[in-house]
Amino acid sequence: MKKLGIVLAGTVLVAACGQQDGGEDAAKVEIKTDDQKASYALGYRSAEQMSAMEGLDTEAMIAGIRDGHTGTDSRLGDEDLNQLIQDFQMRLVEKRQAKQEQEAEDNLKKGEQFLAENGKRDGVTTTDSGLQYEVLKSGEEGAPSPTVEDTVTVHYEGSTTDGEVFDSSIERDQPATFGLAHIIPGWQEALPMMKVGDKWKLYLPAELGYGKQGAGGDIGPNEVLIFEVELLGIQGQGDDAADDQAAEEPAADDAE
Repeated sequence: MKKLGIVLAGTVLVAACGQQDGGEDAAKVEIKTDDQKASYALGYRSAEQMSAMEGLDTEAMIAGIRDGHTGTDSRLGDEDLNQLIQDFQMRLVEKRQAKQEQEAEDNLKKGEQFLAENGKRDGVTTTDSGLQYEVLKSGEEGAPSPTVEDTVTVHYEGSTTDGEVFDSSIERDQPATFGLAHIIPGWQEALPMMKVGDKWKLYLPAELGYGKQGAGGDIGPNEVLIFEVELLGIQGQGDDAADDQAAEEPAADDAE
């Protein structure tokens, strides 16, 4: 409700600042002064936010803005305007939830099919948890392996089964350092099986990644994730300083 209220308030401000009394067509409104430019910018950003509001009738909304700005009585009479807005927002939430549920169901089926086929490929190993991996490069014989209490430094690139890259330390040209206790389950299982110098390709079922909730706009609900991971080093147990780094978990910023 708060976000919708801000958008509506911003739109009213645009109407107050940007429209001329004669009802001149918006395309002919001058945008020269700082106030006019700010009004246009506010209107543009407000419209961007409103574009995601399925079912919003632009013409009806503009009529409401004009009536409210000029002090004209509401065309809805005694109906509670705030309640109407709340009801509209609830319908939006319900539609989004239904869409996410359908996306989760579709991704689950798609992921199961992908993993079933991928597991048949030569070189791909499937563990009891459903984690799949293949060895791309092996480190030196006898190189150490981390435990779940350790802090590691890796290079990685994460993508979806469609090939869309959502996170890459390689692209940033900066290895990531984090404690294994603070990362997604698939990594917690795979990294201790690797030794320094190894480079593996991991295929994570949703339950070993970000599950039904997904992460931000890049990782959908129940989405299978693919990671190329190279283990560069182990800092050892109890290295709290490294745990505080921004790259604590792949795509962690998107999950919030």
